[in-house]
Order: sequence, then C-alpha cells, then structure tokens
Amino acid sequence: MEAFLLTLLYFVVAIVVVVIGLFIFENLTRQYKDWEEIANGNTAIALSVTGKIIGICIILSFAIYHSSIILDTVVWGIIGVVLQMIAYLIFEGLTRKFSVEEKLHENNVAVGIVTMGVSIGLAFVIGASIT
Repeated sequence: MEAFLLTLLYFVVAIVVVVIGLFIFENLTRQYKDWEEIANGNTAIALSVTGKIIGICIILSFAIYHSSIILDTVVWGIIGVVLQMIAYLIFEGLTRKFSVEEKLHENNVAVGIVTMGVSIGLAFVIGASIT
C-alpha cells in the first residue's frame, strides 16, 4: 500500500510541477497565449508546448529515480523548469535571423519541431546531471 501512495504522491507532484512550468512558459511569450493558439489549430505552438511538457516530465523522472524524498523531486522539478526556460531564451537569442516566438506564432511547423527537440534533448542532459 505504501508503494501505491508514493506513486500517487509523485504523480500529483509531477502534475503540479508541469502546470507551474506551463504557466511560467505561457507568461514568457509576449506575442500570444499558447493555449489560445493551440485551440485555434497552431501546430507549431502545439509542438513547442508538447516538447516543454515532455521535457519537464523527463527531468521529473530522473528526479524521482535519484531522490530519496519527495521534496528532492519538487526542488529538481523546479530547477528543471527554470533551466528549460533559460534554454528557450538562449535558443531564441541564438536564432539571429528570425524570432522563434514570431515563427511559432506564424505556425511555422519546422520551428515548432526544432523547439520541441531542444526541450526534449536538453531535458535528458538536465535529468542526467541530477545526482
């Protein structure tokens, strides 16, 4: 029964961290609101948000695996969200020929795929660094 309760608690923690992360990312974009764009069929933004969700969950899975207490998972989850946010800002800054945010808003699926890849790829790096 204890294992079931821990699983349920980790699940709730994961949902809360993902929701907080998505809220932070939603407020990071200035030109649009992610969920409004997704509701209107913007595939590029849907791919980008999917990458963020998967990325946060990957980091949380590493945190759960390496943590001895739930608080460690929460702390690493928050650190992971912050690092994902920093990665997005660096990615935006490195694409000097265009604005990632503008291209996502224009439904440029190629940019959405790359953004998703950056989020997922860096999540593995961030997660693997959790010890």
